[in-house]
Amino acid sequence: MTTVQREQDEQTDQDSQEDRASADLKALAEQAGRDLEDASALEILQWAADTFGKKFCVTSSMEDAVVAHLASRAMPGVDVVFLGTGYHFPETIGTRDAVEAVMDVNVITLTPRQTVAEQDAQYGPKLHDRDPDLCCKLRKVQPLEQGLTKYDAWATGLRRDESPTRANTPVVGWDDKRRKVKISPIAKWSQEDVEAYVAEHGVLTNPLLMDGYASVGCAPCTRRVLEGEDARAGRWAGRSKTECGLHE
Repeated sequence: MTTVQREQDEQTDQDSQEDRASADLKALAEQAGRDLEDASALEILQWAADTFGKKFCVTSSMEDAVVAHLASRAMPGVDVVFLGTGYHFPETIGTRDAVEAVMDVNVITLTPRQTVAEQDAQYGPKLHDRDPDLCCKLRKVQPLEQGLTKYDAWATGLRRDESPTRANTPVVGWDDKRRKVKISPIAKWSQEDVEAYVAEHGVLTNPLLMDGYASVGCAPCTRRVLEGEDARAGRWAGRSKTECGLHE
Protein backbone atom coordinates (compact mmCIF):
# COMPACT_ATOMS: atom_id res chain seq x y z
CA MET A 1 0.00 0.00 0.00
CA THR A 2 1.37 3.38 -0.97
CA THR A 3 1.57 6.34 1.40
CA VAL A 4 -1.17 8.11 -0.57
CA GLN A 5 -3.49 5.08 -0.32
CA ARG A 6 -2.81 4.79 3.41
CA GLU A 7 -3.63 8.45 3.94
CA GLN A 8 -6.81 8.11 1.90
CA ASP A 9 -7.90 5.09 3.96
CA GLU A 10 -7.17 6.91 7.20
CA GLN A 11 -9.19 9.89 6.03
CA THR A 12 -12.08 7.60 5.06
CA ASP A 13 -11.98 5.98 8.50
CA GLN A 14 -11.96 9.39 10.18
CA ASP A 15 -14.90 10.58 8.07
CA SER A 16 -16.83 7.41 8.93
CA GLN A 17 -16.21 7.92 12.64
CA GLU A 18 -17.36 11.54 12.40
CA ASP A 19 -20.49 10.48 10.52
CA ARG A 20 -21.32 7.90 13.19
CA ALA A 21 -20.71 10.44 15.95
CA SER A 22 -22.99 12.94 14.22
CA ALA A 23 -25.69 10.30 13.75
CA ASP A 24 -25.53 9.50 17.46
CA LEU A 25 -25.76 13.19 18.41
CA LYS A 26 -28.68 13.72 16.03
CA ALA A 27 -30.58 10.79 17.53
CA LEU A 28 -29.84 12.11 21.02
CA ALA A 29 -31.12 15.58 20.05
CA GLU A 30 -34.31 14.30 18.49
CA GLN A 31 -35.10 12.11 21.50
CA ALA A 32 -34.35 14.94 23.93
CA GLY A 33 -36.60 17.27 21.94
CA ARG A 34 -39.48 14.89 22.57
CA ASP A 35 -38.61 14.11 26.17
CA LEU A 36 -37.99 17.72 27.23
CA GLU A 37 -40.82 19.48 25.40
CA ASP A 38 -42.68 20.00 28.67
CA ALA A 39 -39.59 20.58 30.84
CA SER A 40 -38.71 23.97 32.30
CA ALA A 41 -35.97 26.08 30.75
CA LEU A 42 -33.70 25.37 33.71
CA GLU A 43 -34.32 21.62 33.44
CA ILE A 44 -33.46 21.72 29.73
CA LEU A 45 -30.21 23.54 30.44
CA GLN A 46 -29.39 21.22 33.31
CA TRP A 47 -29.77 18.31 30.90
CA ALA A 48 -27.42 20.07 28.46
CA ALA A 49 -24.83 20.74 31.17
CA ASP A 50 -24.99 17.15 32.46
CA THR A 51 -24.85 15.67 28.97
CA PHE A 52 -22.18 17.82 27.31
CA GLY A 53 -20.22 19.55 30.07
CA LYS A 54 -17.49 21.75 28.60
CA LYS A 55 -18.64 20.75 25.12
CA PHE A 56 -21.70 22.98 25.66
CA CYS A 57 -21.93 26.75 25.23
CA VAL A 58 -24.50 29.52 25.12
CA THR A 59 -24.66 32.07 22.32
CA SER A 60 -25.94 35.54 23.09
CA SER A 61 -26.60 38.67 21.03
CA MET A 62 -26.62 40.60 24.33
CA GLU A 63 -30.17 41.72 23.71
CA ASP A 64 -30.63 40.37 27.19
CA ALA A 65 -28.81 37.91 29.42
CA VAL A 66 -31.74 35.63 30.25
CA VAL A 67 -30.39 32.41 28.71
CA ALA A 68 -26.88 33.16 29.96
CA HIS A 69 -28.27 33.65 33.47
CA LEU A 70 -30.29 30.44 33.29
CA ALA A 71 -27.29 28.51 31.99
CA SER A 72 -25.05 29.87 34.75
CA ARG A 73 -27.46 28.37 37.28
CA ALA A 74 -27.17 24.97 35.62
CA MET A 75 -23.45 25.23 34.88
CA PRO A 76 -21.50 28.00 36.65
CA GLY A 77 -18.72 29.37 34.45
CA VAL A 78 -20.47 28.32 31.23
CA ASP A 79 -19.01 29.70 28.01
CA VAL A 80 -21.16 32.51 26.56
CA VAL A 81 -20.28 33.18 22.92
CA PHE A 82 -20.83 36.68 21.51
CA LEU A 83 -20.32 37.68 17.87
CA GLY A 84 -18.34 40.91 17.73
CA THR A 85 -19.40 42.05 14.27
CA GLY A 86 -17.89 45.52 14.45
CA TYR A 87 -21.32 47.03 13.83
CA HIS A 88 -22.91 46.75 17.28
CA PHE A 89 -24.59 49.57 19.15
CA PRO A 90 -22.46 50.88 22.05
CA GLU A 91 -25.27 49.73 24.36
CA THR A 92 -24.81 46.15 23.17
CA ILE A 93 -21.08 46.19 23.86
CA GLY A 94 -21.83 47.69 27.28
CA THR A 95 -24.29 44.90 28.02
CA ARG A 96 -21.69 42.29 27.05
CA ASP A 97 -19.10 43.86 29.35
CA ALA A 98 -21.60 44.09 32.22
CA VAL A 99 -22.60 40.43 31.80
CA GLU A 100 -18.96 39.40 31.93
CA ALA A 101 -18.39 41.50 35.05
CA VAL A 102 -21.35 40.44 37.18
CA MET A 103 -22.41 36.95 36.08
CA ASP A 104 -20.75 33.58 36.65
CA VAL A 105 -20.04 33.02 32.96
CA ASN A 106 -17.06 33.04 30.62
CA VAL A 107 -17.77 35.50 27.79
CA ILE A 108 -15.99 34.67 24.53
CA THR A 109 -16.10 37.30 21.76
CA LEU A 110 -15.71 35.92 18.26
CA THR A 111 -14.53 38.31 15.56
CA PRO A 112 -14.67 38.06 11.75
CA ARG A 113 -11.58 37.37 9.69
CA GLN A 114 -11.64 40.95 8.40
CA THR A 115 -12.14 44.23 10.23
CA VAL A 116 -14.90 46.50 8.94
CA ALA A 117 -12.26 48.62 7.20
CA GLU A 118 -10.72 45.57 5.51
CA GLN A 119 -14.15 44.36 4.41
CA ASP A 120 -14.93 47.82 3.02
CA ALA A 121 -11.67 47.78 1.09
CA GLN A 122 -12.48 44.44 -0.53
CA TYR A 123 -16.24 44.70 -1.06
CA GLY A 124 -16.89 48.45 -0.91
CA PRO A 125 -18.43 50.50 1.92
CA LYS A 126 -21.77 49.60 3.47
CA LEU A 127 -21.96 46.03 2.23
CA HIS A 128 -24.84 45.61 4.69
CA ASP A 129 -26.96 47.93 2.51
CA ARG A 130 -26.07 46.32 -0.82
CA ASP A 131 -25.81 42.65 0.11
CA PRO A 132 -26.90 42.07 3.71
CA ASP A 133 -26.80 38.28 3.30
CA LEU A 134 -23.12 38.37 2.40
CA CYS A 135 -22.38 40.82 5.21
CA CYS A 136 -24.10 38.53 7.72
CA LYS A 137 -22.24 35.55 6.32
CA LEU A 138 -18.87 37.23 6.71
CA ARG A 139 -19.45 38.86 10.09
CA LYS A 140 -21.74 36.36 11.84
CA VAL A 141 -22.18 32.98 10.19
CA GLN A 142 -18.57 32.17 9.39
CA PRO A 143 -17.17 33.30 12.78
CA LEU A 144 -19.82 31.28 14.61
CA GLU A 145 -19.15 28.14 12.59
CA GLN A 146 -15.47 28.41 13.39
CA GLY A 147 -16.11 29.25 17.05
CA LEU A 148 -18.45 26.30 17.58
CA THR A 149 -16.01 23.66 16.35
CA LYS A 150 -14.93 22.70 19.89
CA TYR A 151 -18.51 22.25 21.12
CA ASP A 152 -21.07 19.48 20.61
CA ALA A 153 -24.07 21.59 21.65
CA TRP A 154 -25.05 25.25 21.75
CA ALA A 155 -27.94 27.12 23.32
CA THR A 156 -29.82 30.05 21.84
CA GLY A 157 -32.52 32.46 22.99
CA LEU A 158 -34.92 31.65 20.14
CA ARG A 159 -38.62 31.87 21.01
CA ARG A 160 -41.58 30.59 19.04
CA ASP A 161 -43.57 33.78 19.52
CA GLU A 162 -40.94 36.06 17.97
CA SER A 163 -41.89 35.53 14.35
CA PRO A 164 -43.61 33.01 12.04
CA THR A 165 -40.21 31.66 10.96
CA ARG A 166 -39.51 30.59 14.54
CA ALA A 167 -42.92 29.17 15.39
CA ASN A 168 -41.78 25.53 15.24
CA THR A 169 -38.50 25.92 17.13
CA PRO A 170 -37.83 22.73 19.15
CA VAL A 171 -36.50 23.02 22.69
CA VAL A 172 -33.78 20.58 21.62
CA GLY A 173 -33.07 19.95 17.97
CA TRP A 174 -30.38 19.12 15.45
CA ASP A 175 -28.34 21.78 13.66
CA ASP A 176 -27.64 19.89 10.45
CA LYS A 177 -25.46 22.63 8.96
CA ARG A 178 -22.98 22.56 11.84
CA ARG A 179 -23.73 18.99 13.01
CA LYS A 180 -24.37 20.19 16.56
CA VAL A 181 -27.17 19.76 19.08
CA LYS A 182 -29.09 23.04 19.19
CA ILE A 183 -30.89 23.93 22.40
CA SER A 184 -33.57 26.62 22.69
CA PRO A 185 -34.56 26.43 26.37
CA ILE A 186 -36.96 29.38 26.28
CA ALA A 187 -38.60 28.44 22.95
CA LYS A 188 -42.01 28.17 24.65
CA TRP A 189 -41.71 31.43 26.59
CA SER A 190 -43.66 34.57 25.81
CA GLN A 191 -42.33 38.10 26.07
CA GLU A 192 -44.20 38.33 29.37
CA ASP A 193 -42.31 35.26 30.63
CA VAL A 194 -39.02 36.91 29.72
CA GLU A 195 -39.96 40.13 31.47
CA ALA A 196 -41.07 38.23 34.57
CA TYR A 197 -37.77 36.34 34.75
CA VAL A 198 -35.79 39.55 34.28
CA ALA A 199 -37.73 41.21 37.08
CA GLU A 200 -37.49 38.25 39.47
CA HIS A 201 -33.75 37.72 39.04
CA GLY A 202 -32.56 41.22 38.19
CA VAL A 203 -31.14 40.04 34.88
CA LEU A 204 -29.21 42.50 32.72
CA THR A 205 -30.94 43.69 29.56
CA ASN A 206 -29.84 45.89 26.69
CA PRO A 207 -30.92 49.52 27.34
CA LEU A 208 -32.20 49.72 23.76
CA LEU A 209 -35.12 47.47 24.74
CA MET A 210 -36.43 50.44 26.73
CA ASP A 211 -36.05 52.72 23.72
CA GLY A 212 -38.40 51.13 21.21
CA TYR A 213 -36.18 48.29 19.98
CA ALA A 214 -37.82 44.87 20.35
CA SER A 215 -34.94 42.95 18.75
CA VAL A 216 -31.38 44.22 18.77
CA GLY A 217 -28.89 43.39 16.03
CA CYS A 218 -26.21 45.35 14.21
CA ALA A 219 -26.82 49.10 14.25
CA PRO A 220 -27.03 49.67 10.45
CA CYS A 221 -29.71 46.98 10.06
CA THR A 222 -31.88 47.55 13.14
CA ARG A 223 -34.62 50.10 13.81
CA ARG A 224 -37.29 50.62 16.43
CA VAL A 225 -40.49 48.63 15.91
CA LEU A 226 -43.84 50.26 15.27
CA GLU A 227 -47.03 49.54 17.17
CA GLY A 228 -48.51 46.21 16.12
CA GLU A 229 -45.32 44.90 14.48
CA ASP A 230 -43.73 41.65 15.59
CA ALA A 231 -40.47 41.71 17.48
CA ARG A 232 -38.36 41.00 14.39
CA ALA A 233 -39.89 43.71 12.19
CA GLY A 234 -37.12 46.14 13.09
CA ARG A 235 -34.45 43.92 11.60
CA TRP A 236 -33.59 44.54 7.92
CA ALA A 237 -36.74 46.63 7.61
CA GLY A 238 -38.07 46.95 4.07
CA ARG A 239 -36.45 43.71 2.95
CA SER A 240 -37.69 40.14 2.73
CA LYS A 241 -34.72 39.13 4.88
CA THR A 242 -35.76 38.08 8.39
CA GLU A 243 -32.79 36.05 9.63
CA CYS A 244 -29.03 36.58 9.61
CA GLY A 245 -28.33 32.96 8.68
CA LEU A 246 -27.37 31.67 12.12
CA HIS A 247 -30.70 29.90 12.52
CA GLU A 248 -31.43 28.81 8.98
